[in-house]
Amino acid sequence: MPDKVTYYALVNDLSSRERPASVFRRTYTEAGGKRDELFSRDLVWEFSPLLISAERGDLQNEFIEITEDEANQIVARIQATVTGGNGRTDAAVGDDPGHDG
Repeated sequence: MPDKVTYYALVNDLSSRERPASVFRRTYTEAGGKRDELFSRDLVWEFSPLLISAERGDLQNEFIEITEDEANQIVARIQATVTGGNGRTDAAVGDDPGHDG
């Protein structure tokens, strides 16, 4: 059975649901673990404790559950912003060369 992935739009005081600050994903492993990652301005998925912090009461960021398609759109927007719109798409939501399951 493949890992289950839940995607979230990251919204803070400087962003909105329509234009979130970034995208976040939580991967649930078959073994019962979970891995939390934020799509960074370095155009890679990186570990992030932000969702755990929000679950513990930190209200600095809001996490809105979204679809994989919506997550891909946010990733593409971030890539276009960072790369100047050169069409780089090597870090799409489904790509994760460092994920070891």
